[in-house]
Amino acid sequence: MFNLLKSGGILMIPILICGLLATYIIIERLVYFASIQKKDRELRKNLEEVLAGGDFSSAEAFCIQAGTPLSQVVRKALGCRKLTEDDMREIVQCEIDAVAPQFDHWLTLLSTIANISTLLGLFGTVTGNIKAFGVLGSGGTMGNPAVLASSISEALMTTAAGLFVAIPSLIFSNALSRKADKCVSEMEGTVTKLILRLTGRVM
Repeated sequence: MFNLLKSGGILMIPILICGLLATYIIIERLVYFASIQKKDRELRKNLEEVLAGGDFSSAEAFCIQAGTPLSQVVRKALGCRKLTEDDMREIVQCEIDAVAPQFDHWLTLLSTIANISTLLGLFGTVTGNIKAFGVLGSGGTMGNPAVLASSISEALMTTAAGLFVAIPSLIFSNALSRKADKCVSEMEGTVTKLILRLTGRVM
């Protein structure tokens, strides 16, 4: 393993760092989404039960216990339930806009890592080929075969390593971004139903 990294040259270090960062972000986001989905399912179930009886204090307690973006928005809606529907919607929408970035946390960096890894691999290809042509230019027809092989190996290793990091990073970046959008959409739907219930339009 060390020999493979060594054969790729100095550019393998930033590529390796990108790979470690991408792995951390992917695992952290997967755990995060799994956690909030479980908590939000329980929150919706609990809210359905207590709001049917008009128990707003218990509803707020369940929101505090959940500690998810959805619970923050629901708590804000409960806190302004005595306002007009238009005012309530405006306040709730501001709260949704405030908590929505929690779903996208790290995802911009993950997308950037995918792009950087590709470019680092390409850069390694270019520098490796420059070295290879330098060997050919300074040593006759074939130059030094060992140095030539080392330069070609560097070009191929950095390309392969860059793509190895970039491809899964890009896949998970897109998948997690869609997941974040879905969470925001579900949150908006839940809060809309809550507002209709609080304003007496839906029982």
